[in-house]
Amino acid sequence: MNWATIRDCRGKLAHETGTILKDWGGRIHVALIYPNRYSVGMSNLGLQTIYGLANSFDQVVFERVFFEGHEPASLESQRPLSDFDVFAFSFSYEHDYFNAARLLKSSGVPLFSRDRDTRHPLVIAGGAAVTANPEPVAQFIDCFGIGEAEAILPRMIGIFSEGLDLPREQLLEELSLVPGVYVPAFGDQTVIRQAAKNIDDFPTTSVVLNPQTELGDMYLIEIARGCARGCRFCLAGYQFRPARFRPVESLLAQVREGLRYRHRVGLVSAAISDHPQIEDLMEGLRGMGANFSASSIRIDPLPETLLQGLARSEAKTVTLAPEAGSQRLRNVVGKGISEEDILDAVSRVAAYNFKQIKLYFMIGLPTETDSDIVAIAHLIQSAKAVADRSRSGIHFTLNITPFVPKAGTPFQWMPMARKTVLKKRLAMLKKELRQQGVEVKADSIEWSLIQGMLARGDARLGTVIANMSKVNLSAWWQGLEQSGIDSDAIYQPIPFEERLPWERINSGTSRDRLQGELQKAILNEY
Repeated sequence: MNWATIRDCRGKLAHETGTILKDWGGRIHVALIYPNRYSVGMSNLGLQTIYGLANSFDQVVFERVFFEGHEPASLESQRPLSDFDVFAFSFSYEHDYFNAARLLKSSGVPLFSRDRDTRHPLVIAGGAAVTANPEPVAQFIDCFGIGEAEAILPRMIGIFSEGLDLPREQLLEELSLVPGVYVPAFGDQTVIRQAAKNIDDFPTTSVVLNPQTELGDMYLIEIARGCARGCRFCLAGYQFRPARFRPVESLLAQVREGLRYRHRVGLVSAAISDHPQIEDLMEGLRGMGANFSASSIRIDPLPETLLQGLARSEAKTVTLAPEAGSQRLRNVVGKGISEEDILDAVSRVAAYNFKQIKLYFMIGLPTETDSDIVAIAHLIQSAKAVADRSRSGIHFTLNITPFVPKAGTPFQWMPMARKTVLKKRLAMLKKELRQQGVEVKADSIEWSLIQGMLARGDARLGTVIANMSKVNLSAWWQGLEQSGIDSDAIYQPIPFEERLPWERINSGTSRDRLQGELQKAILNEY
């Protein structure tokens, strides 16, 4: 291990609070790998949860590994990956598949699971991206945890502690009997996504704090999991069902704990204002004098106490997500809000001393036309006029994301818009809004297309990833061509009768129901 890597790891540890250091003697050694930067990974509450949960078991030691562009090593002990018995990847985003392949290659472990045996570490993976569709990395991973770690990981750890030395096929057979575990080598296995029945049994809060991470000034607390809204594009609304809420008494106890370490807590869920005890939660926070930030606010409902609490907490920005500019297109995606709702929310936000309103929209949504893009510009013009009537000078920022069809949602059969169309519509929007003094930020169209291919891809994409000498756009398109994969498939709808690569995953929502929602969307029915 080179000195630069050791110095980097120790520098991060020096700023941490809550690091879990365990003696390696007599324990199974697991590398918990988040294949992205440390600052991103340590702002991920899912990774923090796994780290705390797994290390609560005495027989294992879980140490974190991140992708920082240098020789990979565990953060806690600065050991090389070759010292670990198990590699456990956490995939939040499809783009992290590229970094995972590079980490495996650099560790000296064969990239393809078929080339590994008991001399090599067991390679497992979980997370939102592979819970929806594990196939693009199925050639690299020995087994996947499909669903929530709290419902799967304890049984997997039990098997590790009893049988990690078993012949690899026998070990995988034992793991395949655990509900939610998918072993690609065993062929046409059907796997049921697992969910924690009572999330309050598992506190989901920050475990390790570091002021140098993206959300390092906050103590994060999950207040709910899943979403009952069912927006037709949204992975969270379908892969984390059913919606579950933590009781306010537990949340306030977690806030008290968090205030020992940070002056601000971050409330995390798909839609903060959907919590049935949101008023009680706001009252409790106010009683403690706790400042907070919110990960996501729905336009309707938008409780006044929530806005008051954010203003009291000196939040600078309020983020709202209309998603589409026209009522027709909001009906198509199942958003369930009107223009009146949006403008009313803007008016109420502008009445407080927030400096910025951030609005999220998508482009390239199914059935979208140029007139829907014009509708975004008109909606922003109306929103600015409404805000100016309350208080002039509030800054508007638009975050634009190309629509990406996700496995397990009603839109999984729908195509992406072509790159030329997306670029034209983004340029239209920027031109219209520049004249209104509105800042526009947009995700990369090219990389969004690659994300779409990975989100709906099959195991052949693993070969493309494996053969890429560099991670860039040209290497990806060249790899597709060499593998004989039709790069235009992302622009085509998938026929209903076609078997989907991820159909072995039973997410808990039937194909008939997903198709029914898609047909409603096509008919412009909410």
